[in-house]
Amino acid sequence: MSGKKKTAKKTEIVTITIDGKDISVPHGTILLEAARENDIHIPTLCYHEDLSAFGGCRLCIVEVEGQRVPVASCTFPVTSPINVETTSDRIRRARRHTIELLLSEHCGDCYSCKRNGNCELQKLARDYGVDSYPFGHPTEKSYPIDDSGAIVRDMDKCIQCGRCIRTCEELQGIGIFKFSGRGDNKTVSTYLDKDMAEIACINCGQCITRCPTGALTERDDTPEIWAAIEDPSKHVVIQTAPSPRVAIGEEFGLPAGSAMTWELNTALRRCGFDKVFDTNFSADLTIIEEGTELILRLYKNLVENDPSMPLPQFTSCCPGWVKFMEHEHPDMLDHFSTAKSPQQMFGAVIKTWYAKMNNIDPADIVSVSLMPCTAKKFECNRPEMNDSGYQDVDYSITTREATRMIRQAGMHLPDIPKSEFDDPFGTATGSGIIFGATGGVMEAALRSVIEFVTGLKVEDIFDHADIIPVRGFEGCRYAEINIPEKLGQVPELIQHLVPNWDWLKGVTLKVGVAHGIDNARKILDDIAAGGTFSQCHFIEVMACPGGCLSGGGMPIPTDQAIREARAKAIYDEDTEYGKTGRARKSHENPVILKIYNEFLTEGPCGHKSHDLLHVEYTQRGKFMTGDNQK
Repeated sequence: MSGKKKTAKKTEIVTITIDGKDISVPHGTILLEAARENDIHIPTLCYHEDLSAFGGCRLCIVEVEGQRVPVASCTFPVTSPINVETTSDRIRRARRHTIELLLSEHCGDCYSCKRNGNCELQKLARDYGVDSYPFGHPTEKSYPIDDSGAIVRDMDKCIQCGRCIRTCEELQGIGIFKFSGRGDNKTVSTYLDKDMAEIACINCGQCITRCPTGALTERDDTPEIWAAIEDPSKHVVIQTAPSPRVAIGEEFGLPAGSAMTWELNTALRRCGFDKVFDTNFSADLTIIEEGTELILRLYKNLVENDPSMPLPQFTSCCPGWVKFMEHEHPDMLDHFSTAKSPQQMFGAVIKTWYAKMNNIDPADIVSVSLMPCTAKKFECNRPEMNDSGYQDVDYSITTREATRMIRQAGMHLPDIPKSEFDDPFGTATGSGIIFGATGGVMEAALRSVIEFVTGLKVEDIFDHADIIPVRGFEGCRYAEINIPEKLGQVPELIQHLVPNWDWLKGVTLKVGVAHGIDNARKILDDIAAGGTFSQCHFIEVMACPGGCLSGGGMPIPTDQAIREARAKAIYDEDTEYGKTGRARKSHENPVILKIYNEFLTEGPCGHKSHDLLHVEYTQRGKFMTGDNQK
């Protein structure tokens, strides 16, 4: 070592001119990104900020002085001063020509398409004045629609932008899509050209949110729900998850992060639902069951040396994550919490406790969930999700489907008056709300577990009960929580599980968080290599980048700025609960205490709650395909 202090290398700044405007950017900046950062719009169809550059659609071409032909701005790095024109006559004509060629192979009536009004190809055709088909327009379909699973594929609407391929490979590390064929026969196909229900798709729907057209959509369950609402013999209830409530306003022209929780309650009642319930109630229930299961696992491992419940414990709220592990790591299924997701716990409670309280035949209840996720459609149709004696949740709809229902009922959501959730499942906590963001399940669990074990208020350890170390958008996060030497008494609610807390004195609780399956792979690889995450006691994984707030059923588009705005709205609502005197911790929910006093009387992880609210691993391992989907 020379002993000389090293100085950071300065980033070279390059000055370029775009449409007469001088712009200074770091050396190597992609030209398209440089333009967008300076409010210069260049159209594209294959580019997405979450994905690698592809340069396939050629709509982002620009003229660079000194270059013989136009260049694709999405793959052109700025390395020296250049002069760029983005709207010359030559460029405009070329873009229009490209759009006309795309439309010549784009079969389908725009008015019958779910993406009508929110289709990137449709918008570009309007922007560039393409109002005819000079190269012809297909009137007959070339490909059958694949509606075998939760995700519907219509390849006649595919423009071969490759976004779905890159999304599945780069963000999720799964790779079920590929280009096949050449020339006029080129298309996007699935692995081995199988239907969606026959391949290792985890139904996360990230491909849908990045598809620029209607080639990929969710299965539409709204006709069956309308029919149930119109049937006077049916009692139709809906539970709404937190993420759709902070995003659905985008479908009605509001900025990202505009919470519509209370307006949505009124709108759904006006659609005809008999009751509107809060999924955050069952998120609180999930925390109690999953949190106490974690305590039981720790006790069995640290005290009894019992390997039957291995560590780390994985969260099981996300059906895409569960399905991924079933396909690729069935040997690790015993690491999953047996607790069902909030959606499925709610469904089981609705058709048992709620039905009994209200003297309703469970056979006459139609249970619907509003979720941010397309994988929830798969989850509610899994054959083992019937512990109530019936299918626990009959239908799960996405935020986009709920939007269509509200519009069909003649409503504009921002104009609707606010109203509360219906009892008895209208009482929830801030911990249930934060489930929607990556790290939220972990934070909610820690709030309750810390108070159970220490006897202290979590606010005494973390300011305002905000456990910041598990928040954020880093792909993989690791945190340590030190358990003090002085501990409290075991709460009455879980005294049947452990006798005391002496065995936890001075223990460091190690936790991990990941979002996006590709990041989950990194944690699994680290565990296999005996790395940092192999020392964890509890790990949360959500299949979608950012967690549920950017699930496959959410409004389109979704990007990092939108994810951050939605996350802020979720955490703001949690904070507002605290300011207004509402509970922010799951174990403080009075209805949770009521259900254990009146119904699940053996307590969390007791015999009855295990039968109703948990899933056995042997069952999970059997259902690895989507054959059971509607």
